[in-house]
Amino acid sequence: MSTKFVYSFDEGNKDMRSLLGGKGANLAEMTNIGLPVPQGFTITTEACNDYYENDHKIRKEILDQINEKLAQLEKEQGKTLGAEQNPLLVSVRSGAVFSMPGMMDTILNLGLNDTSIKGLIESTNNERFSYDSYRRFIQMFSDVAMEVPKYKFENVLERVKEEKGYKFDTELSIDDLKEIVVEFKNIYKKEVGEDFPQDPKKQLLLAIEAVFRSWNNPRAVVYRKLNDIANNLGTAVNIQSMVFGNMGTDSGTGVAFTRNPSTGENKLFGEYLINAQGEDVVAGIRTPQSIDTLKNDMPEMYNQFVEITQILEGHYKDMQDIEFTIEKGKLYILQTRNGKRTAKAAINVVVDLVNAGVIDKEEAIMRIEPGQLDQLLHPTFDQKALKSAELLAKGLPASPGAASGKVYFHADDVVEHAKLGEKTLLVRQETSPEDIEGMVSSEGILTARGGMTSHAAVVARGMGKCCVAGCGELRVDEAAKEIRVGDRVIKEGQFMSIDGSTGCVYLGSIEMTSVEVGGNFGVFMGWVDEIRDMKVRTNADNPRDAKKAIEFGAEGIGLCRTEHMFFEEERIPAVREMILADNVEDRVKALDKLLPFQREDFHGIFKAMDGRPCNIRLLDPPLHEFLPHEDSAIEELAKQMGIRPTELKKRVVDLDEFNPMLGHRGCRLAVTYPEICEMQARAIAQGAILAMKDGHKVVPEIMVPLIGTVNELKMLRPIIEEAVNSELEKAGVEMDYTVGTMIEIPRACVTADEIAEVADFFSFGTNDLTQMGFGYSRDDAGKFLGEYVDKGVLEKDPFQVLDQKGIGKLVEMAVKLGRGTNPELKLGICGEHGGEPSSVEFCYNQGLNYVSCSPFRVPIARLAVAQSTIKKRSGAIERDK
Repeated sequence: MSTKFVYSFDEGNKDMRSLLGGKGANLAEMTNIGLPVPQGFTITTEACNDYYENDHKIRKEILDQINEKLAQLEKEQGKTLGAEQNPLLVSVRSGAVFSMPGMMDTILNLGLNDTSIKGLIESTNNERFSYDSYRRFIQMFSDVAMEVPKYKFENVLERVKEEKGYKFDTELSIDDLKEIVVEFKNIYKKEVGEDFPQDPKKQLLLAIEAVFRSWNNPRAVVYRKLNDIANNLGTAVNIQSMVFGNMGTDSGTGVAFTRNPSTGENKLFGEYLINAQGEDVVAGIRTPQSIDTLKNDMPEMYNQFVEITQILEGHYKDMQDIEFTIEKGKLYILQTRNGKRTAKAAINVVVDLVNAGVIDKEEAIMRIEPGQLDQLLHPTFDQKALKSAELLAKGLPASPGAASGKVYFHADDVVEHAKLGEKTLLVRQETSPEDIEGMVSSEGILTARGGMTSHAAVVARGMGKCCVAGCGELRVDEAAKEIRVGDRVIKEGQFMSIDGSTGCVYLGSIEMTSVEVGGNFGVFMGWVDEIRDMKVRTNADNPRDAKKAIEFGAEGIGLCRTEHMFFEEERIPAVREMILADNVEDRVKALDKLLPFQREDFHGIFKAMDGRPCNIRLLDPPLHEFLPHEDSAIEELAKQMGIRPTELKKRVVDLDEFNPMLGHRGCRLAVTYPEICEMQARAIAQGAILAMKDGHKVVPEIMVPLIGTVNELKMLRPIIEEAVNSELEKAGVEMDYTVGTMIEIPRACVTADEIAEVADFFSFGTNDLTQMGFGYSRDDAGKFLGEYVDKGVLEKDPFQVLDQKGIGKLVEMAVKLGRGTNPELKLGICGEHGGEPSSVEFCYNQGLNYVSCSPFRVPIARLAVAQSTIKKRSGAIERDK
């Protein structure tokens, strides 16, 4: 039996979205429930994919099915496409599986030609309307099907209006429109090289092919990428008999939402135009009226429309986005779909629907896209102000939110000007841990280099600061204190604005809007926590971040990076003394100076956690990161230390490494300098003891980074235990604590069974695991990863979304091997993937105990876990993108 590629509206239903597309499935469903829908048929998404597989040609089998359904439609309507008497006219619209508003193409009034226009004039007794419809069709067909630039037609229209002194298209006379039709056909012939097609079947075929092609137009490709929609779904094509809103003052067209898409308020929201076609509403050619005024213009139509909107929301159990046309006092519904909405509206709508008993809590949770919650947690630009802003460049959206400020190129300058009350942006080639104070003081961070897991990106996300990274279009000259982009130069102290949610960089200051998180957000997240059955922790390096994460629902710290504590002004000299010491005795002296600082850090964090587990990673980065590299800074440090600059420079050079990410760092530092490991273990114990004396419960987890062989952990665990137990004994207290490792080296995954014999827990450091598994430098990969994704070499940037086929298999192997040896092994993830929804779902399915992410991503991770729990219980629920 041959494949069915074409369905009449009365043959489908709303559950056939994958085949009929969202629009086609809903047209079929509305037909089934008896709503006034202009009839037609849908060409399936399978036909679209077949078109691409068949060298951009529609096969005869599909064409035969299209002609069969067209003949059936002509019979039902009592009209013939393009006929001289009572002609049938149709619209040709795209309809993807997931709603992609405005991304693909539509053609209205198809079937008009020099013959059928006579029949349209006769059947409508309205010559002006008929020629208005013809000029619209020529323009749309030329633009969509034949790629003739739209402006060529608009220029003619504007010229005629100007010559005649008209303000609106509706003022054009019959003679004006006849002349415009002739000019439009001349433009077509000049651009395409042949006369405008008079054969309606040829028009239809070209229009269908154009809609198929529009699946891969640039704006559709970008939209799919932004909304995580697969490229292989294809689009359906809907052929629908035309109804006309431009037949006079008893006709009109509009778009309405059953609720306010910005706030979720349960009130009809929309616009309409009298005597207009659908594209007029969205094109802004005329100013539409609020849907409320339809009550006065056409009370009967308004009441009928309100009734239908209520039927549709009740039927679909969700807010609907509805397109309608009124033709000579008769209402038609052209489309309904689940309406696009802000995060605030999405939360308010589902809470309202649950309270009304329309849906249950699980359905409500599955309807919210986890990434949407970012909108609720970060300030954004005012949309009106953004439209007039000048876009300078685009980088990677490394940390969400928006910021405007004066640009400064050095952390010290940012701190200085922030103290004066200025709003500042820190702009660097790339940031390093030395920039931390400037990052804290700035409104946002902009770097020319680095990727989504660069230092700037990771630290900014932890702080909840907006960050754009890897903006290669910018030439950042830190010495000259200027940015060059094209011919433009931005000097220090000038205003710029950055959007960390889109990666856009703008000139000047842009007005901000802060999104208020209302009570319904708390209600919704309460449901999320009722359902999820995996813990969510946070990555936090100080009490401030820890407290913020707890406010967002974090249940512990999954990663506390101790190196971030070393860069504060009062302790960096002792850190450098420790690094530059050339014997154990001097190194211990310097470490003794650092111990009180570390103790207070851990004391504060344990107090903030108040009984929640706290995973503390011992020193990880290579030591040279803590040292100055510029001659002036080296001279200043040498003076402070009382040594010759040449001697200090030699030591700095000795510590420098060709590939520091694979060099002397992590547990390798502790193996060669065990006194560092011992000091940190003592500081953790002493901080925990102080917190316990304050009346707080503590749950320390001490994590050794970068283990590649079990012997490293076998050597270091006794040092840690001896130091901690010694402090506990001195204080006369007991404390449960665990010692484990960060699994971030492929060899550790392969030998996880051995390591699990010595470790109490594994925490997967998927940033480094991705880096080493792929062989990509995460700080340099931004130069090519975008192109890899665009060209289909990679489906996603693996530093943003966990590569489940490769890196995921390493994680899966480590989980299986580790728990095979140690069934009680606690497992978590602390890479940035711990806040990315699809990666969270992967971790859930692997049986991890928790995920950990930056504080502002904790609500996103909580929701992703709840959705994973529901999917496991009941199978996946499809969610509109």
